[in-house]
Amino acid sequence: MTAAAAPGHPDAIRADLIRILQNAHAGELAAAYAYRGHWRSLRRAAERAEVARIESAEWHHRNEVFEHLCSLGAAPRPRRELLMGTIGGFFGFLCLVGGWFAPMYAAGRLEAINTVEYETARDAARALGLDDLVAALDDMIVEEVRHEVWFGDRCRGHWLLPVASALFTWRPPEPAELG
Repeated sequence: MTAAAAPGHPDAIRADLIRILQNAHAGELAAAYAYRGHWRSLRRAAERAEVARIESAEWHHRNEVFEHLCSLGAAPRPRRELLMGTIGGFFGFLCLVGGWFAPMYAAGRLEAINTVEYETARDAARALGLDDLVAALDDMIVEEVRHEVWFGDRCRGHWLLPVASALFTWRPPEPAELG
């Protein structure tokens, strides 16, 4: 193993950061497509408006991540983009033909995963001294947590939550945990 490939070496941290941002860029595409189908499937106007706003936030995050990838001299991975775009479109379609709970639960779980992904990227950016990227990722983390809380609030108390939580291990954050 060369020194440049050693874990903790700046080159390895940078490579990890780029991979996380590439995954996040493609993931935001999937989320945006899924949320487009999700908000169109909802009957309540307030829910439709909020999920449409969340879709818009995902597009905004995608644009931000793209700019940060470019600043690192990197680009999205086309195959990953195609895969995630297809997955997002598929799940957006499922929202149109499925029930109410599954998309709400899946979205909350996805947002929790996104938060961890952005926290990992932020820590890598901090280790590299990329203060502008750290600040941008902090902002994205706040928004992702907001999304998780909103979807979690929709799921809390639903009769299917214990079943879904047993299968997928995500539970909506308790109000006291929100700080």
